[in-house]
Amino acid sequence: MTVQKPVNSGFDASSTASDVLKGLNLEGKTAFITGGHSGLGFEATKALSAAGVHVVVGARDVKSAACNLSELDNITILPLDLSDIASVRSVAALVSANRYQFDYVLCNAGVMACPERRVGPYWESQFATNHIGHYVLVNSIWNNIRSGGRVVCVSSAGHHNSPIRWDDIQFTVGYDKWLAYGQSKTANVLFALQLDNYGKECGVRAFSLHPGKIFTPLQRHLTNEEMVDEGWMDKDGNPIDPTFKSTAQGAATEVWAATSPKLNGLGGLYCEDCDVTALASEYPAPFVGVCEYAVDPEEAIKLWKFTASLTGINVFSDK
Repeated sequence: MTVQKPVNSGFDASSTASDVLKGLNLEGKTAFITGGHSGLGFEATKALSAAGVHVVVGARDVKSAACNLSELDNITILPLDLSDIASVRSVAALVSANRYQFDYVLCNAGVMACPERRVGPYWESQFATNHIGHYVLVNSIWNNIRSGGRVVCVSSAGHHNSPIRWDDIQFTVGYDKWLAYGQSKTANVLFALQLDNYGKECGVRAFSLHPGKIFTPLQRHLTNEEMVDEGWMDKDGNPIDPTFKSTAQGAATEVWAATSPKLNGLGGLYCEDCDVTALASEYPAPFVGVCEYAVDPEEAIKLWKFTASLTGINVFSDK
């Protein structure tokens, strides 16, 4: 099991995406970020672009993305729908044709607590979008990631809601939107863990993270009543949870995980508040740290093999 131990980054929950890049020379670097045109993704894109990084943004709605990103420099937008494997393969072909070489791949896009929806061959949509789509993307652009590069997967403390449900991953019986979300976020952590195991031989490391609680378009499937019940806002729609971050703060951990020299030589770790976090069992509070089942190497291998069998894609099939 990976050793989840803080590295004393010097940053914390109040740090912003711009803060964690101060003093770093990123000129000439290139990043690919899914969903880099809205919410946390936009803040990550903005900070990286301002630091001199050429950012390639994968977006489902290219026109909307172009509008949102119009004032930023060094931006390229490519069409990408993570719930559609044909779309993922198509963007990978564009990446190959343009001969991009990425220093950072940020698997940022995601959906949360959606009504039941099926995509592809009857896949549950949260698992398909949050995990399978990113699995196919990273495998398909693997040869376009530089040695020394990093892959960062935006998970969530929501992974505490559910391990991988091996008896019914696709929720063919009894759909629960929060369990489905939790499972997909556990999958993000396990994917990063196994990707790191494979990738470190060629100098590519992988990390996962909880960005914190932030109001973004991610909550679009929740009613105000549900958010009141969660204790996030009052009945008038005003935020009341003091632990919520701004979007700039929420994007900080993924940007830090992609670029921080503190993580050189490390990988397969789960981060939060701009540092590596400990196991959940070491914290008295709920939903803090990473669950042991999410960093279990046997679970990581099992999920990788399962996803490879679902998609027919595995760049590490010789391992």
